[in-house]
Amino acid sequence: MPAIITDSMITEWVAGFLWPLFRVAGFFMAVPLIGSQMLPSNMRLGLSVMTTLAIMPLLPPVPQIDLISMEAFLLIAQQVLIGVTFGFIVQIVYQVFALAGQIYAMQAGLGFASMADPANGVNTTVMAQFLVIGGNMLFVTMNGHLALIQILADSFQLLPIGYVGVDRELFWEIASLGGWMFAAAFLIVLPGITALLMVQAGLGIVTRAAPQLNIFSLGFPFMMTFSLLIAWIGLNTIVIHFESIFDFGLGFLRDWIESRAST
Repeated sequence: MPAIITDSMITEWVAGFLWPLFRVAGFFMAVPLIGSQMLPSNMRLGLSVMTTLAIMPLLPPVPQIDLISMEAFLLIAQQVLIGVTFGFIVQIVYQVFALAGQIYAMQAGLGFASMADPANGVNTTVMAQFLVIGGNMLFVTMNGHLALIQILADSFQLLPIGYVGVDRELFWEIASLGGWMFAAAFLIVLPGITALLMVQAGLGIVTRAAPQLNIFSLGFPFMMTFSLLIAWIGLNTIVIHFESIFDFGLGFLRDWIESRAST
């Protein structure tokens, strides 16, 4: 006797796919690289669908809610908010490198060298864009995208659909990440800024010792060359900084998910 497919079975299948899809789509909408303007929306939607299909067998049972009801719309908003919040936390971690490049460029006199950032739609300095591109390459090389998808899949186990959501404590913790972002960016460029300060002090001493020298025509190209040399030397430690910053971001997400699951 052939199996009979009822309306309740179809509703259960559709709900089991749609509720996780909204969280995954919200995450991909806000996360760097995938959520940038350079990736078309249809490709982002396709990645969300494929990721949802891949993690569906691992998900716990979803609540049985009428698909056309106010409760369903509230559940959709909750899942989108969770996904966007996760992606925004990763975005804050990424902006550390952009901010570090901006700080160094302004201190080194490279602030006039700016270009359009196609990912964010704003003008940034070349140094900031260089660090962001380097961070993207390291992120993919170190399988960071797979680690984020793993955390997203684990969030369905620790934060089941329809039971818990984002609370005010997380928003306060995200706001505190702003101070951490500035501190981390400053620590990245602190050695370079210190070296530039010593060079500028040396040029000031030369100006006082030999006033006949034109410090503007002599110091500007010297500072440009020396600042690029410092940036080139500082690339030796960029991988270490990226690992520590990315580990902090992943740890922040894991700690919050586990803390919400234990409450």
